[in-house]
Amino acid sequence: MNSNDDLPPPIGEPLGVPPRPAPAAGSYETVMAQFARDYLRDRRSERRWRGFFRLAWLALIVVLMYLLFSQRHPGSAPSTPHSALVEVRGEIAADTEASAELMVSALKSAFEDQGAQAVILRINSPGGSPVQAGIVNDEIRRLKAKHNKKVYAVVEEICASGAYYIAAAADEIYVDKASVVGSIGVLMDGFGFTGLMDKVGVERRLLTAGSNKGMLDPFSPENPQQKAYAQAMLDQIHQQFITVVKQGRGKRLKEAPETFTGVFWNGEEAVKLGLADHFGNLDFVAREVVKAEEVIDYTPRDNVAERLAKRFGAAMGEGAVKALRSLAPIR
Repeated sequence: MNSNDDLPPPIGEPLGVPPRPAPAAGSYETVMAQFARDYLRDRRSERRWRGFFRLAWLALIVVLMYLLFSQRHPGSAPSTPHSALVEVRGEIAADTEASAELMVSALKSAFEDQGAQAVILRINSPGGSPVQAGIVNDEIRRLKAKHNKKVYAVVEEICASGAYYIAAAADEIYVDKASVVGSIGVLMDGFGFTGLMDKVGVERRLLTAGSNKGMLDPFSPENPQQKAYAQAMLDQIHQQFITVVKQGRGKRLKEAPETFTGVFWNGEEAVKLGLADHFGNLDFVAREVVKAEEVIDYTPRDNVAERLAKRFGAAMGEGAVKALRSLAPIR
């Protein structure tokens, strides 16, 4: 009898189960080879995915560059006869789509196109900066004289304040009966918080070099002299506005006591007062007045590349677009 038969099984081995055979001599090499193959397969897959994403990003950058440059450099303008459209929409301000910089650029393109028979301003704006509106008005009158082309303003919903400042440069103004037209005035608004500050025990400590440097400060008591100065400035700008309207409308303007008080009218009343000429929309003016039914839009649009980058929400994408814009300025 073998003495080893009486020994208990090794710890961890269940009773009655034969012991596991020792691994073959080449099994370690087999395991390592399999591990190496798996590792190489994973690495190849990882490289393929990395290459895919690199190509995807490269394609995205190429598309963004194409969209950016195609928008800013559209190539040769259409030569067929057409009506050139420039829209004035939203607030007129330096940082909006209706800024003077963007509007002037669009107007130049429209006037310089040999196929453009006339320029139509489609207006839907409550107004805005008198400076921006004044720049656009001046440029319209300059381009009209240079290129000998007519300008027609077509009002949709609203043409008020600074928007009418721009419309006054047009040869004719067309409105809908329900359009809102007018508001020929100047506005400067603000708030005063001195009463509230007294109630809560807050003291304003303002240091200035120059007695009027803190003029119109909402946290300081109103100064009658400074208020009178601001009012005089507004009156002067208002008079500039009135002069532009009178020059633009000429004898067609039937001046009434309320004409330059900042009040506004519907389109029907605006025609009666000479603030507008006829009823009509864009299609009517292009077809019946300009006699060029095809309308080509020269309005500056949001940069598609910039919108895509923002939609992806990646700061890196926005940085890339800004770099591209430095190569091809939008404005």
